[in-house]
Amino acid sequence: MDQLTDLKAILHSHRANLYYLEYCRVMQKDGRVLYLTEASKQNLYYNIPIANTTVLLLGTGTSITQAAMRMLAQAGVLVGFCGGGGTPLLMATEVEWLTPQSEYRPTQYLQGWLSFWFDDAKRFEAGKHIQQARINYLGRVWGKDRDLQSEGILLESSQLKTALTRYSDRLDTAEKSADLLLAEAQLTKSLYKFIVQSVSFGDFKREREGTDKANAFLNHGNYLAYGLAATTLWVLGIPHGFAVMHGKTRRGALVFDIADLIKDAIILPWAFICAKEGATEQEFRQQCLQAFTDHKSLEFMFEQVKQLALRGDPEEEIVQ
Repeated sequence: MDQLTDLKAILHSHRANLYYLEYCRVMQKDGRVLYLTEASKQNLYYNIPIANTTVLLLGTGTSITQAAMRMLAQAGVLVGFCGGGGTPLLMATEVEWLTPQSEYRPTQYLQGWLSFWFDDAKRFEAGKHIQQARINYLGRVWGKDRDLQSEGILLESSQLKTALTRYSDRLDTAEKSADLLLAEAQLTKSLYKFIVQSVSFGDFKREREGTDKANAFLNHGNYLAYGLAATTLWVLGIPHGFAVMHGKTRRGALVFDIADLIKDAIILPWAFICAKEGATEQEFRQQCLQAFTDHKSLEFMFEQVKQLALRGDPEEEIVQ
């Protein structure tokens, strides 16, 4: 088995690691990708297990060598430059992804996606499917996560059941994308209220430019979800502009659609729990990444996107 095959042995949907690095140099050394940090008396090298890594985010004060990029490309790792803390600061919307150009991309998923995307009715149904999968995943995660349950987030709460039932009913009666967006906004408001009360957080107002910990953690966590969504679409070869709900005129809108699958289930509760406990940004990020792994978030995203892309396709799907 050649080196390229070895590096790609782990499926993208099963890889465990997502790295954010700052103030270091990423390089290739002895057939491995390492990052170098400068300590007071010595240089410290740390290994990056690229065969088990989906995303490498390079933040403030980082650089990377051509040799390291070559190995990352061979392993199919998505590389991006971002602002401090893993959150893109320039215009607060974009990460510039660097994708391996030698990577083989199956066209099956793109062709399947486009087979329904130009049909308004079918595209609308795909949006409904994503939103239904979103609350199904939330029920699955909150129903078995003991850490969340110990914080008072209980799936059997009458308040939560009412909010989810109302949302399902609105999905059934929705007739256009604007209806979905309105229903989503109402659900989000209800979930914020439920979480705040469940964890005894106190007063809260959602402000994307807010500097308090809860708002900062929500922003940061959402970008982590966007990273997983972008990774899923990149591996399957579906351009980010083919959105089904968040608007056809926004270049990365499909990333927001797919990130919806996991944001409420994982980012929302942990943002408030970590803020209440006074966690650091690093601690919050580690908690989110662990939750992604525990609840197989990336694998779930792959499953849902592939289901939508391959609807009505009798051929055997290509495993990613």
